[in-house]
Amino acid sequence: MFDIGWSELVLIGVVALIAIGPKELPGVLRMVGQWMGKARKMAAEFQGQFQEAMREAEMADLKKSFDEVKEAATGFNPLSSLQKDVSDALRIDALDKPAETPAATAVDPPVTPTTPETPTPSTFMEAEAHAAANEPLAITREVEQAKVAQDTAPSEAIKDAKAS
Repeated sequence: MFDIGWSELVLIGVVALIAIGPKELPGVLRMVGQWMGKARKMAAEFQGQFQEAMREAEMADLKKSFDEVKEAATGFNPLSSLQKDVSDALRIDALDKPAETPAATAVDPPVTPTTPETPTPSTFMEAEAHAAANEPLAITREVEQAKVAQDTAPSEAIKDAKAS
């Protein structure tokens, strides 16, 4: 706590011996020791009260969070909601009424299918070129395209199809 070394203690002892005298020095040292003991007791009591207050605050927080969890657990009862759903489903008086549909889930009119465009001669040439090269019409990866190009020799129809 205080940075007092042996040399400082010896100096304080010599000054106390000269100022107080050898007769009263043991009584003074006893009184200083009692004061130090009282100061330590007060510091320990303060520290204990402080720690007790911290424990009480923690306990209050724990009790509050426990009460919140307990309240949430008592509010959640899946059996009661299940019983309500079953009893609503089993009601007989609702059988004669038509089913109610909310406005948000209204049924849209059916979509009429459209006819595809008629094929043009260029699409026939492209299909024949792909069939001659033994490759699919749509290649999704460039790696497959490069592999097909290396394996087969390009013909006149393939050159025309790739140019267009």
